[in-house]
Amino acid sequence: MSTINTGIQEDKRVQISENLSKLLAETYTLYLKTHKYHWNVTGPMFQTLHLMFEEHYTALALAVDEIAERIRVLGVKAPGSYEEFSKLSVVKDDPSIGTSANEMISNLLGDHEQVVRTAKDILPLLDGANDEGTNSLLGARIEYHEKTAWMLKSLMA
Repeated sequence: MSTINTGIQEDKRVQISENLSKLLAETYTLYLKTHKYHWNVTGPMFQTLHLMFEEHYTALALAVDEIAERIRVLGVKAPGSYEEFSKLSVVKDDPSIGTSANEMISNLLGDHEQVVRTAKDILPLLDGANDEGTNSLLGARIEYHEKTAWMLKSLMA
């Protein structure tokens, strides 16, 4: 790890980066699961879910890059292997091929809620850290995942 001189409190910088690595792992795992569901969804809601999942995995792919680049801005190497992600992520893969559309919706809802909790867990670390970049990133991630969770939950009503 290298030191940086952008005014971010040094002792918090590493801790923030470590927690962003967990957020990155969860976001990437959610990206993969959403992409898999996009390919494999069937049933009466096929068209709606197929298109919605495509929108979601596209947004998640962009988010993965933003989170990884934020970790690098903080002077830390970003994780990027399946092994690293599986160790860091609370969000888990769905190894099943026969997941129903309703199970997909439910699984993704829980995963988006988990990512929100992970992002919110980082916020207290920013107190006094002078890290507006991470604060801004987290605000955008929280807003996206909360809205997506609401939309998924609405499909289950």
